[in-house]
Amino acid sequence: MILKPIALRPLLGLTAWCTISLLALGAASQERTQRIYLVVLGIAQDGGVPQAGTKSAPDWRPPEFRRLATSLALVDETEGRRFLFEATPDFREQLARLDALAPVPGTPGLDGIFLTHAHMGHYTGLIFLGHESMGARNVPVYAMPRMARYLRTNGPWSQLVGYQNIDLRELSTQRAVELGRVSVSAFPVPHRQEFSEVVGFRVDGPERSALFLPDIDSWDDWDALGVRLEDQLRSVDIAFLDATFFADGEVPGRDMSGFPHPRIRDTMERLAPLPAEERAKVRLIHLNHTNPALVAGTPQRQELEAAGLRVAEEGEIFDL
Repeated sequence: MILKPIALRPLLGLTAWCTISLLALGAASQERTQRIYLVVLGIAQDGGVPQAGTKSAPDWRPPEFRRLATSLALVDETEGRRFLFEATPDFREQLARLDALAPVPGTPGLDGIFLTHAHMGHYTGLIFLGHESMGARNVPVYAMPRMARYLRTNGPWSQLVGYQNIDLRELSTQRAVELGRVSVSAFPVPHRQEFSEVVGFRVDGPERSALFLPDIDSWDDWDALGVRLEDQLRSVDIAFLDATFFADGEVPGRDMSGFPHPRIRDTMERLAPLPAEERAKVRLIHLNHTNPALVAGTPQRQELEAAGLRVAEEGEIFDL
């Protein structure tokens, strides 16, 4: 079945990100009028790049090798509204980047946050909305029923609800959320569900559509649900897909059979029969700090690009 609803350069630290983004906006100010778009705020796996404890990692310095946890923002300039997909541990910097790119009055200036599931890289940034930080008021947080129940009944998240820092709004896979000229549809995803369901999102704008799928166990498991990756790719204009690991063996000393994510090589092989224009829709996200495809020019990056795929870039914009 088809899930239906019921670019910029890689950027360095916040200063460079803001500078490049603002220059780009100034150069295209006329074109940006009344745009509705997605912007990539992070492409790394939950722990970011580099991860905590990687004392010898060369990517602590220089800063251009840093990558933030996977997140997208939806900006609707026609209504002056902004939404996040995921509240990551890098929430502070990602909000600052969004403020530089698409400033709005008020703090945090978010009209909603859509959560996929209860793994650390996808919801823990909510804490910055709380009493000890910005003390936000009634920020809508869209979550599936089990995820919403987890936030209501477990601290410190329950304090966000009690202090009305967030306003929980339950999602259904049977009903799209209408956001003016954009609709967002949740769909179930086979992935570890210790504390909540796991979903991905389809975003339909006035002219174009996107798939956001940061975590999945395997494409074969999706097949078992009657959903084929190839069909979903044909039905959208861009697809942000889980690419946590490039291949088995990249995590030293660990049995990777217990790391259920599709390997990039598996994705390349699976999509190889598709026309080039379909493969060109793919933006790989959620890359682990061990993934050699994170770095431009590596043999692995060259291999996936030769296969017609691309790694998403922080700051990349996709018009809807």
